[in-house]
Amino acid sequence: MEKEIKILLAEDDLNLGQLLHTFLKSKGYNVALAQNGKIAFEKFNKNTYDFCVFDVMMPEMDGFTLAREIREIDKKIPILFLTAKSMKDDKLEGFSIGADDYLTKPFSMEELLARITAIIRRADAATPIEVEDNVFIGSIKYEPEFRLLHLTDEVKKLTTKENQLLQLLVKNKNDILDRNATLRAIWGDDNYFNGRSMDVYIAKLRKVLKADESIEIMNIHGKGFKLVVK
Repeated sequence: MEKEIKILLAEDDLNLGQLLHTFLKSKGYNVALAQNGKIAFEKFNKNTYDFCVFDVMMPEMDGFTLAREIREIDKKIPILFLTAKSMKDDKLEGFSIGADDYLTKPFSMEELLARITAIIRRADAATPIEVEDNVFIGSIKYEPEFRLLHLTDEVKKLTTKENQLLQLLVKNKNDILDRNATLRAIWGDDNYFNGRSMDVYIAKLRKVLKADESIEIMNIHGKGFKLVVK
């Protein structure tokens, strides 16, 4: 790897944690291991990381709570959850927090490595979509380069995925934005869980854009979305 990637790994199973730590280090990653969520959060506040791998069920602070705390500080850092659970609701909760992927135990080390590599590759390959520097969506000024929306009484900073979605919507304003193509462009895969994650981000954009009642993000059944300014 050209750049040394620093991974924050939180896993309360000592044997598994050490195994993952050793394996990822052997693949060239710089790995910091924490035995619970509280220690992981302390490490995150003291150091800079490029990637997070969190077990969901941990003492002191569980993986979901840890991810929420980290998302308050860093909206962009990739997060992959490890869990023994396989319930859809648990996965949807993880994606609603802003997880980039979810791996259910037991898993192979090579699968974990492949998922980490894929997420990092998508992040590195993400380039700004060609949208003008300053765009008006109705009465709302949008600065895609800085991920900013200028609302009536505040300036809203978008997350990376919110910004990518809004750029695609703006670029295709009044046209249908294909759902599966959007999933592949931003999430890298159009599977069920990524689809539900995208729905969460669309809902967040709707909430922000409702500051101007003339703006609507329409669901086009079976096809995708359409940004309309009335």
